[in-house]
Amino acid sequence: MKSKKVLALLLFSFIFINSATAATLSTVSYKSTEDAIKVLKVTPESRTGYVRTKFKHWVGVGDGCDSRKAVILSEAVIKPVVEKGCVIKGGEWFSIYDSVKVTDAGKLDVDHMVPLAEAWDSGASAWDDKKRELYANDQTDARHLIAVTGASNRSKSDRDPAEWMPTNEKYKCQYIMNWVSIKVRWSLSVDEKELIAIKSIKCPKRKITIPSL
Repeated sequence: MKSKKVLALLLFSFIFINSATAATLSTVSYKSTEDAIKVLKVTPESRTGYVRTKFKHWVGVGDGCDSRKAVILSEAVIKPVVEKGCVIKGGEWFSIYDSVKVTDAGKLDVDHMVPLAEAWDSGASAWDDKKRELYANDQTDARHLIAVTGASNRSKSDRDPAEWMPTNEKYKCQYIMNWVSIKVRWSLSVDEKELIAIKSIKCPKRKITIPSL
């Protein structure tokens, strides 16, 4: 029982520290997603040289837990029990991509809103290893990593909005807003088809606030 309490405290501290860091970051705001889109550089993409291992991801946070499980724990609608070795028992989640309730953490994937391969294509190929590791594990922006069903994550794979959109119609505007936020924050480019796709989703104008790196 004591070890469970220590583990829970460790994970809470990890999540809290990341949230607190996010709260203290300077931000840039735009009146709408459309305004944010205007700052994106439009250029052809290239996947030359990409391998997933160039992004060190799911780094350890202690007691057998990694950044992936930290995201899963932070997004639980009903908090699970965390046992030794970061074994997650019980709990409940809502996969926003496909509107599915999940009660088994093993059926969840943690998706990079802008996939690692897509990030590579649009600028991350020029980053050093440390920046790619930061990108792969970032939790200072809650939009960056998201727990969803494995099926929806596999459906999306490394595709951009010109090739894939969530089946949850009510989430599409937020999805585009989140996608654009990540691209702007990390100074990632878009290609022509991607730009057309993100502009084609007509949504109510909402302020978009993006934390700086």
